[in-house]
Amino acid sequence: MPHTDPPPTGPQDSERAERIHALLTGPGAPFAVVRGERGALEYADGPRTLREFVETAWAYGDAPFLIAGERRYSYGEFFAAASALAVRLSERYGLRPGDRAVVAMRNQPEWQIAFWAVQLAGLVAVPLNSWWTEGEFTYALDDCEPGVLLVDGERLERVAGWARRAGARVVLFQGPHEEGELPDGVRVERYEDLPAPDPLAAPPDVEPRPEDDATILYTSGTTGRPKGAVATHLAQAGAALNPRYQAAAAALGRGAVPGMGPAPVSLMTFPFFHVAAFTSFYGVIAAGGTLVLMDRWDADEALRLIRAHGVTHFAGVPTTALQLLDAAERTGDESASLTLFSTGGAAAPPRLVARLTARYGERIEPRNGYGLTETSGGVLANIGAEYRAHPGAVGRPTPVTETRIAGPAGEELPEGEVGELWLRGQSLFRGYWRDPAATEAAFRDGWFRTGDLAVASEGRIAVVDRVTDMVVRGGENVYCVEVEGVLHDHPDVSDAAVLGVPHPVLGEEVVAVVLPRNGAEVTADALREHAGRSLARFKVPARVLLTDEPLPRNATGKVLKHELRDRFPVRDQGPARDQDLVRDQGPASHHGLASDQGPASDQSTTRDQGPAPLTAG
Repeated sequence: MPHTDPPPTGPQDSERAERIHALLTGPGAPFAVVRGERGALEYADGPRTLREFVETAWAYGDAPFLIAGERRYSYGEFFAAASALAVRLSERYGLRPGDRAVVAMRNQPEWQIAFWAVQLAGLVAVPLNSWWTEGEFTYALDDCEPGVLLVDGERLERVAGWARRAGARVVLFQGPHEEGELPDGVRVERYEDLPAPDPLAAPPDVEPRPEDDATILYTSGTTGRPKGAVATHLAQAGAALNPRYQAAAAALGRGAVPGMGPAPVSLMTFPFFHVAAFTSFYGVIAAGGTLVLMDRWDADEALRLIRAHGVTHFAGVPTTALQLLDAAERTGDESASLTLFSTGGAAAPPRLVARLTARYGERIEPRNGYGLTETSGGVLANIGAEYRAHPGAVGRPTPVTETRIAGPAGEELPEGEVGELWLRGQSLFRGYWRDPAATEAAFRDGWFRTGDLAVASEGRIAVVDRVTDMVVRGGENVYCVEVEGVLHDHPDVSDAAVLGVPHPVLGEEVVAVVLPRNGAEVTADALREHAGRSLARFKVPARVLLTDEPLPRNATGKVLKHELRDRFPVRDQGPARDQDLVRDQGPASHHGLASDQGPASDQSTTRDQGPAPLTAG
């Protein structure tokens, strides 16, 4: 396989990281690890189930946990509400451990109450994408067969037909359509009509085992029908500790004492149904911090909330992170309380951390990372000075995550070689719900095959592309993420996506779709010239197609490239002329991208949600 050249580094980065890791994970340390019965690394101490994890939240009492507009929940109020609902699920509805419970609603405080009530009752939580259509909900509901649906008014009409046919109970939470008539033939209870929680009442007397299923999280479905990734309590407990380890390592890296600062106040921009949100709210709960919720994403409103609530932590996909920086630069907002600026869910363009540093210096710590639905959240993190020095990397693994860069036969490749990223560890899922064939294909010798191409350098991992996205042009490998990063570096580019299209001579050719910044007059030729200054000739896009429409992205900012192919219909571009192939001849909508890839109707997760598809709804 070809080599990629990672950014230059000194050995002191790795030596410092190794010292911090050893300090935090040695025998008796807070994040000590052991080899579990199944061969994967596990945290030696700490919770073994999500119930154990959330029960500690009760001790935070009157500390604020959830803020949504004028509504507030302290930890004590939250835990009492979750316990009361858990008792109702167990005693009134007769649900038993192993039964599934769907949670589908906007990012509102009741989502957290519903999710943790399910855990306190020993049930399996199934958070569903709140943007789905009725047909998409029906597919997932048929698949997981829940005994109860915990939904808001906006979702009720989309799940009512299934609930009626299945005879499933529905708990209706706050929503704009809540005051309307309830659907006939559906067993619905309004949450607001339930008895007030008793602050002294205990949750049900249920003790889930570490090996029991805790969650089913459906994959984003960018390449087909979403699959239900099943995680055990042990896996989710590991995922809950991972952000605490990363916070402790970050504190030591900047010379601070872990756990000695104020509790975090985090602006929640990820939709709760997505695994990226789990990493955020696990970290906040573990530290007794506060979640500030948004009804839907708006950069100016985000700046207002940061000022109003003294927000210390921002986490979002690169799209919203860039929009927040744009708004701060436009308004001169200093975000004085902000100490952490984190991105995830999609590849962050290298210029993002450079822009953050140029505006705020080193006052705000940058962080990005890597995680999947199948890893129950983030398992790699790139933090602080190391992120600034190596903006193309996704960082180092958590103590319970092992990595392998695998070649075609599964052999471990040396540093600097590009191969598929394989993972093994506590927080990995156990398999796909009722899909043994997909489960078997996803694992090899106990390692999960991520489908991402990556390269290792001094303990850091850089993801260079998806296996399915890599373009093979005339025998040369072109990694789309690399080309996209270069295009994002152009000051007139707001967004960019790169993909391969069939070519009669070269096999595949490189094409870029670019959304210019508002008011920019950049041309396709100027962007190809810009790319040519940083990239080898065979990597420079043969065509750059300009569009005035936001690129279609899913809930965590990943570009839905099958939808780009649908937007730009089929056209054969004829033989290639090396790097002077086909120039942009007009509006992007006039250009074909690829041969027919088949209908997109089986892509059942999301459609274009606009420029910032983050908060649920």
